[in-house]
Amino acid sequence: MEQDSFKVLEYRKITDKLAEYAGSALGKEKAHELVPSSDFAEVLEWQEQTTEAVKVLSMSAPPLGGIRDIRLLLKKAGKGAILELEELQNIMSTMYAMRTIKYFFRDLEMESPILQEWARSLEILGQLERNLNNVIDEHGNMREDASVELRRIRRELKSSQTRIKDKINAILHDGAYQKMFQDAIVTVRDERYVIPVKAEYRAHFPGLIHDQSASGSTLFIEPMAVVELNNDVKQLTLAEQQEIQRILRQLSGEIQREKETLSANCEILGDIDFTFAKARLANAMKAVRPLLNEEGRTVLSNARHPLIAVDKVVPTTISIGQDYRMLLITGPNTGGKTVTMKTLGLLVLMAQAGLYLPVDQGSEIALYANIYADIGDEQSIEQSLSTFSAHMTHIVSILDKVESDDLLLLDELGAGTDPEEGAALAMSILEKLLEVQATTIATTHYSELKTFAYTREGIENACVEFDIETLRPTYRLLIGIPGASNAFAISKRLGLADSLILRAQQLVKADHAQFEHVINELENEKMMYEQRNADIAERQARVKKLEEKLLKAKEELSQKKGDIIRKAKDKSAALIRQTRRESEEVINQLKEQFDDQGIRARQQAIQNARAKINEASAKANPGIMAQKGVGQRIDLKKIRVGDTVYVKKLDQKGTVLEIQGKDLTVQVGALRTKLKANACTFLAHKVEEKPGVNTGSRKNSQSGSFLQKTQNIGRDIDIRGMMVDEAEMTLGKFIDDAVIAGLSQVLIIHGKGTGALRKGVHAYLKNHRNVLSFQFADINEGGTGATVVELK
Repeated sequence: MEQDSFKVLEYRKITDKLAEYAGSALGKEKAHELVPSSDFAEVLEWQEQTTEAVKVLSMSAPPLGGIRDIRLLLKKAGKGAILELEELQNIMSTMYAMRTIKYFFRDLEMESPILQEWARSLEILGQLERNLNNVIDEHGNMREDASVELRRIRRELKSSQTRIKDKINAILHDGAYQKMFQDAIVTVRDERYVIPVKAEYRAHFPGLIHDQSASGSTLFIEPMAVVELNNDVKQLTLAEQQEIQRILRQLSGEIQREKETLSANCEILGDIDFTFAKARLANAMKAVRPLLNEEGRTVLSNARHPLIAVDKVVPTTISIGQDYRMLLITGPNTGGKTVTMKTLGLLVLMAQAGLYLPVDQGSEIALYANIYADIGDEQSIEQSLSTFSAHMTHIVSILDKVESDDLLLLDELGAGTDPEEGAALAMSILEKLLEVQATTIATTHYSELKTFAYTREGIENACVEFDIETLRPTYRLLIGIPGASNAFAISKRLGLADSLILRAQQLVKADHAQFEHVINELENEKMMYEQRNADIAERQARVKKLEEKLLKAKEELSQKKGDIIRKAKDKSAALIRQTRRESEEVINQLKEQFDDQGIRARQQAIQNARAKINEASAKANPGIMAQKGVGQRIDLKKIRVGDTVYVKKLDQKGTVLEIQGKDLTVQVGALRTKLKANACTFLAHKVEEKPGVNTGSRKNSQSGSFLQKTQNIGRDIDIRGMMVDEAEMTLGKFIDDAVIAGLSQVLIIHGKGTGALRKGVHAYLKNHRNVLSFQFADINEGGTGATVVELK
């Protein structure tokens, strides 16, 4: 939904009014956050919720008191904090509300499926509620018997305090001390009972000084006779506080364990309170449930603006979307045109937010995807825009977004500029909206637009009624009747001479006659071609966007395909390397178990097994296919003998030996094969040697060497048992061969041992020009006993 329309139509005032009818912070929050929906099923469900609440409210008000917003308290408990007594009381009050609401809907005699289902979802935590009741009394204080230990401590504390008071009273009534007291009263300093004693008798009164008066004439002394008793009170007070903290900690822990359940219950309580707020608002506005449709049809009988006082608002009937999708309202200023538009827009927002509408029973309203409103004076000082410029800027942005299922409210369309140009602009905009088939209500003063509405299908004239006798608007909307020009009638009633009024009428007719001759055929053709060119440009822009979108989708698909193939190849290569190592171990064990008899046959079998493993390893080669989009499509006009191609089925590079029409003869390693040109992709042209150099034998030997390496190079090498220098030489040749063969990844098996060989290998790999990165192999490939190397 367009947020600017909420402001123009004063939608937030409705949500503020709705929040006033919510009884809890949870319900008020949901009211303030209420946003209209364009989903038909969702709006129907919201309306049904309001209907159920209205019916329930007509019988009995649900017990929604005592609901507190305890979400922050639940978060606090969830972090292990100890809740205060007042916070526990808020949770206990909310839990009590959960239970009473659940029982209210359980015992409800009428059917309200949605609300009753919400109530059934409330989970009553009886034990936790009882534990809270056992600790907190009705005044929010901790009960004396919250625990056995607390009851014992408080009983002893009262007994000690009584003994202290008795002892001090005896001292106060002792004749030997009467003259020493400033006042014969008992007071407390530093949580200890003391007696105010005159300063001059300090040496004669045994006790501990805790404080003195501002003048210094009075000392607050704790008699020695009650020091031990005060110490006992102090210890019991500390014990009481510790026990209270233990009880609070225990209850906080129980709440922490039920945090999720309590949070879910709070959400349900908020929904219930919010739904009944909608019902109370409906009763206050004397509103009814509208009939919703998806056909674009809106018929509101005696619709009242919900923000105008009931004793001042004038009901109006608005109809659109049946025989016409556009309504053109004319009439004088302050006649009610803008109020009519705002009434429709605001009622649409309310209906799509699940609220009842202040209309007559049987009124129906369409569901709109978006509501765009251009109403009021939009002059912008900051942007140095006039009223006309600001309105046109807003309308341009609307025209870029509007669709057939949107609602447009346009106030004084084309106003603020030359009347002729403004009327022409207004007509062109309305034509565009008729083409889009968006539901539109527009107000205007231009008489040309009245004729425009008569000559177009899908648009209807309307006006706000004006009483000539009283010179006041009635604020009633009359559909099918264009607004009459009341300027002459009003001027006559105000006393303007008849001769002046007649002359004005003649000038109006003459002006219309001259206007008919202004249109030029050539100008019309020019405008027609310009419009066609603009349409072609728009279509080309849309086609270009679609082509770019298609190309991007193809690239993403190709990337995903390459990634999937690479991962599959890498996984199969790792599996084969693992199988190969396991097979070598089995072969070594077999060598140790048998004697020398039949050695030649055994060696032949071993060699055959190794050949099969090498063949499987070669098939799992991820080197070339790991790259996305290998090569380019072969152009038979440009392909030459000696060019390098990629054979898709063999997953290998090859050299073109012969070209016969659409067939190519390609040398792949020791294999010579004939295949179709579309079974290959082009990689590189043959490198031409400089004149004077014998290229024949070198070319053949290099090509043969390259193909031989591509065919025979393995993807792993075992250097266990080698010295570091020997290993570096072996690895240098191995990596060069692997790069020539097009491999992107190899595995070096160096073993664990003392780690010297591993460190030497890693130091060598760090500085090698063809090494991109390296890391230890996976656990199933040797772990720290092997290194996987990524090649450039």
